[in-house]
Amino acid sequence: MSGMITRSRAVEASKRHEILSHDQEEDVVQLPTKKATMNGPDKAKMMEESKVKNETKPNMRKDSGSIALLLLLYVLQGIPLGLAGAMPMLLQTRKIEYKDQAKFSLVFWPFSMKLLWAPIVDTAYLSRFGRRKTWLVPVQYVIGIFMLILSKHIEELMGENTETAPSITLLTAIFFCLNFLAATQDIAVDGWALTMLSRENVGYASTCNTVGQTAGFFMGNVVFLALSSADFSNRYLRTETQSTGVVTFSGFFYFWGIVFLVTTTLVGFFKREKSEQELHGEESVEGIVDGYKTLVKILRCPSILKFMVILLTFKIGFAAADSVTGLKLIEAGVPKENLALLAIPMVPIQILLPVYISRYTAGPRPLDVFLKAMPYRLFMGVIFMVCVWWTSIVRGPNQEFFPIYFYVTILLVYAVHQVTVYCMFVAIMAFHARISDPRVGGTYLTLLNTLTNLGGNWCQTLALWLVDGLTWSSCVGASIPGLHCSGKIHAKDCTNADGVCQIFVDGYYVESIVCVVFGVLWLRWKGKQTRALQDLPESVWRYQ
Repeated sequence: MSGMITRSRAVEASKRHEILSHDQEEDVVQLPTKKATMNGPDKAKMMEESKVKNETKPNMRKDSGSIALLLLLYVLQGIPLGLAGAMPMLLQTRKIEYKDQAKFSLVFWPFSMKLLWAPIVDTAYLSRFGRRKTWLVPVQYVIGIFMLILSKHIEELMGENTETAPSITLLTAIFFCLNFLAATQDIAVDGWALTMLSRENVGYASTCNTVGQTAGFFMGNVVFLALSSADFSNRYLRTETQSTGVVTFSGFFYFWGIVFLVTTTLVGFFKREKSEQELHGEESVEGIVDGYKTLVKILRCPSILKFMVILLTFKIGFAAADSVTGLKLIEAGVPKENLALLAIPMVPIQILLPVYISRYTAGPRPLDVFLKAMPYRLFMGVIFMVCVWWTSIVRGPNQEFFPIYFYVTILLVYAVHQVTVYCMFVAIMAFHARISDPRVGGTYLTLLNTLTNLGGNWCQTLALWLVDGLTWSSCVGASIPGLHCSGKIHAKDCTNADGVCQIFVDGYYVESIVCVVFGVLWLRWKGKQTRALQDLPESVWRYQ
């Protein structure tokens, strides 16, 4: 939830810079005409104003080193996120229960909860070492050590080369801690970016966030899944067949653990952070208590309370489609690495879509786009159901691989789905920016973005938890009477008893239909209120 939000920040920042640059160019063009009618002090004053404006133009060369460092730090942040995103696909191939997938989905919650400890990271620090380095250096060291230790045990925890089931509880705890550390690093790096870059280049901070985190996620997810797959490696990267991928679990974790430790050491010793006196002329006086008091005041605002209900419920209609569909495709036999590779063509779309959509959300009524896109996104949930059903038909009993037209169709469906997702996402982010109280803009925006992420996480976790319980199945012909096969463990027991697990109703379809119906009802329940909220005056969004 954090990547999508960062992409939106990059779009808004780039738009502001485009407008600023355009205005500055107009001033430069008009300057000779103005100078022709001025002389003496007026002319000197105009020249000075022009010089100041030119100095505020973005200049990447001035901060090239800082921009490169920010990109690297955001890449490192994306690695744990990408690995956590790859784990559900890896676990699905090991036939774990959907309730276990629901348990593991808790690892994505830290980025939806970081507002709880963000004021501490912002206000508690060692001034001699640096406000942001106080948190960044130890946090990245811990991540590096975590990965080095994990490299020795990850294969055992995953049940690699053994008959034992993955240790879901322990894996969940480990990756939750990794994402907690990554979220803390995100708070520190976001804050440091605003002071590391010069005033005219500060807009590049969100661009570094977007590019770096996307690249890190890509390496930790798509690259890792592909290179760790024996099938992918044997088919595309080797001349002789082997039983493992070109990259192992332990090797990947060990490599990035070393990268974290080396990078953090270099940053700690060689990158100086500006002190509070240099930045503000005095030590910061804002305290932890003041930060939390501000949050409480914002949450007491009646309009915010109404908007909170909307943010925490509007994603229920997409819960099954977003969280279960990919796992169902893997369960139906689609190789996880092939699904991961489908994300590659989506990268340009995910970058360009927000830029285009923002043209329609920059006005006073961005939530109109949000509400218009919602029915189409709900309909894509129905299309996803059809794709999952179609998967078992396309492959057939005697086919080893899926035909190319299957992947082309899935890619096109996913591309259309991304259009609906980004229409809603850019619209809601634009509304967040419009209503945020400028006195505490950072805290206000973080609160709204956190609520938006949380609204997706809780319903997706619940959706995964309910899949097995909503599945109606029976174990037929087993030597042991009374067996059932509602989950994968019970299905294995049925098979071991020479029975056949017959699924009469798949819980995924039941859940998907319920979610779509709820989404339609939500539009009738909250649609008018959502539209009315954007018509309220700005004063109702200000905290007292």
